[in-house]
Amino acid sequence: MADGNTPMSFGERLRFYRDRAGMTRPVLGQLCGRSGEWVKGLENGGILMPRMHLLLRIAEVLGVEDLADLTGEQRLTSATYGKRRHEHADRIGHALAVFPIVSPDREPLSADALAANVRQAWMVWHGSPQHRTAIAAVLPRLLDDARTSAKLLEGRDRRNALASLAQVYHLAQLYFSFQPMHDLVMLTGDRAMHVAQDADDPHAIAAAAWYVNHVYRDAAINAEARIELAHQATRLLRPENDADRPLWGLMHLAIALSHAKTGRRGDAERHWGLAHDAAQTLDGHHPWLLFGKDMVDAYAVTMYADLTVAHEAVRQADRITIALPSATRRSFHTIEVARAYHLKNEPLATVHLLNKAYEIAPETIGYNLFTRAVLADLGAHGGTTVRDDARELAGKLQLPVAS
Repeated sequence: MADGNTPMSFGERLRFYRDRAGMTRPVLGQLCGRSGEWVKGLENGGILMPRMHLLLRIAEVLGVEDLADLTGEQRLTSATYGKRRHEHADRIGHALAVFPIVSPDREPLSADALAANVRQAWMVWHGSPQHRTAIAAVLPRLLDDARTSAKLLEGRDRRNALASLAQVYHLAQLYFSFQPMHDLVMLTGDRAMHVAQDADDPHAIAAAAWYVNHVYRDAAINAEARIELAHQATRLLRPENDADRPLWGLMHLAIALSHAKTGRRGDAERHWGLAHDAAQTLDGHHPWLLFGKDMVDAYAVTMYADLTVAHEAVRQADRITIALPSATRRSFHTIEVARAYHLKNEPLATVHLLNKAYEIAPETIGYNLFTRAVLADLGAHGGTTVRDDARELAGKLQLPVAS
């Protein structure tokens, strides 16, 4: 990025990461609630580096993991603005990195028994307010069992075991997400896609495509590639087939969210509409992906928040009741509603909703970068009531509290 001799300015760094993301100035400006001319002014040095909440939004949009990479100021990298690391992350990372050499004499779990254990693990993930801590207790053994069964079983049983192994990698990816371990998030997504293809299972491939889309969408890279991947997965599915329809709708939801990240409102709304129509035909939701009416409605808030259409994000939030059968999903989508109100500059509603998200699943909000940033900002600059509430919640999350 630099020649090693001349330090890069903030504007030069911003231009580098914008070019890396393949994003124009108007699109970056729109996604930050500003204009293309504002971005040009930042890059040319005509406008000073913005305040922290805008810096964090730029970093989020461009997929910059460490603010110091964007600002050049190491002092800005702190527990307040950085990502939190779970206490068992190294142990889970070790379990992922070590490939057991499987003895042919070892007795593998049957494909059915493995699938039952994976279903139980999803119940743990979705059901516990402390979902990372809960899943960390079972992931190492689950990884070992799934890789062993996928190695030793044969025929249809092996393909079913591979599909279960893909789900275990999804759980590992979710565990590592929103932690400063981006390489392991990428690794788990890649491995899940490979084993899903080895299983020759369209549903497993589509689920892997959903999680790969998460990886690249959060990193703000390869927009066209991730959209094309989801399109390819839809071609493996038949929407008229009851079993295929949830995965087909999920792919269109993935496409909608990717378009929203790059500011393409018309495309985002069109594909969200296809996902919505598919969800309306379902009774309930997918057992572990949770695709259904509630999920599609909740992600409408995310879509419009990413498009920075604040009034529509709030309108969508006001028309729905988040009733997803998952503590972590309910907490996440409550945070997204808070983000929508933050875009409307309504700090009281923002902090109130963040407190609700904390009550639902403390570990979800504790690892959320928006939450950590907005509490720091409101704790320092909010009005008296907002400032006190923001500082109280920051204390519960063990974040540094502004003095």
